[in-house]
Amino acid sequence: MTLITAHKQRPIASGFTPSSTAADVMAGIDLTGKNVIVTGGHSGLGLVATRALSGAGASVTVGARDTDRAARAVAGLAGVEVRRLDLLDPESIDAFVTGYLDSGRPLHILVNNAGFPGAAALVHDARGYEAQFAVNHLGHFQLTLGLHAALRAAGGARVVTTSSGAQRMSDILWDDPHFTTGRYDPGLAYPQSKTANVLFTVELDRRWAADGIRAYAPHPGIVPATAFNKSVGEDAQRAMGLIDASGEPVIAPERGQKTPEQGAATILFAATSPRLDGIGGVYLNNSDISPLDEDTRPVDLTAPDAGTVPADVAPHSIDPGSARRLWELSERLIARPSGGAV
Repeated sequence: MTLITAHKQRPIASGFTPSSTAADVMAGIDLTGKNVIVTGGHSGLGLVATRALSGAGASVTVGARDTDRAARAVAGLAGVEVRRLDLLDPESIDAFVTGYLDSGRPLHILVNNAGFPGAAALVHDARGYEAQFAVNHLGHFQLTLGLHAALRAAGGARVVTTSSGAQRMSDILWDDPHFTTGRYDPGLAYPQSKTANVLFTVELDRRWAADGIRAYAPHPGIVPATAFNKSVGEDAQRAMGLIDASGEPVIAPERGQKTPEQGAATILFAATSPRLDGIGGVYLNNSDISPLDEDTRPVDLTAPDAGTVPADVAPHSIDPGSARRLWELSERLIARPSGGAV
């Protein structure tokens, strides 16, 4: 046994499968009186989650860069409001946090779902930070820290940070996470950010569980129908078997390829399932806790016999020492300390 917290990464026989949908996971869930924030809750998996949470009675705040577009997307959903949030802009994050805290409402569920898709070319933000790491991790890190008081006031809250099976493909690039030395590799940048999501979850749960705040990192699967996955281009999607010859999504839940409703299921399981009460700091897959998989050798997804796309959690993604190291690095990068246990 290593120092990895493998004991947490044990499936709990949730009763759900790779084919389970948002409706399946939300059956019988009542969120009346609960307050929720969903970043990117106006498109793709975020919109599916927003609809489901609203339908269960929650008051949902959607954080979005384009508030007009977001307002159109969520029009007609009960109890849903839109606030501007640009995760690449620290001032925008602070303004969003201030607006929420000024409302005096506790926060029962925070879904850190928005993401910056993989980029073929290197993109830095105004601080010189690589954009995928900055949005997918640092922006959500700053947001979550800012909302700590509202989460604590809920008397039982969950922080859900959408990760990916891509976390298997790269540890944190500790010597140069922002690719400042000219060795940018898009095959490492996105996976690094998704590993960061899991490590953040591990350390947040350790620090904040005493405040009644538990953390989860769900992998939604590969959802060809979302704009996020479409961003890789049709040729790449077709080579990986994500779309067929006519460009239609290939849905194979047992292989990890899901509809938006199936993909959002694990996010919603993390956010609402009573089966997770008393558990936190874990990576989820197929609406259950993922087992630890120490075999992270690359898989050729274009091979006809590729089988199930590996997506269970890798040891480097839940290493407690790395989780603490990333938290401390992230504090320095956003230039502010956090509260909670150390």
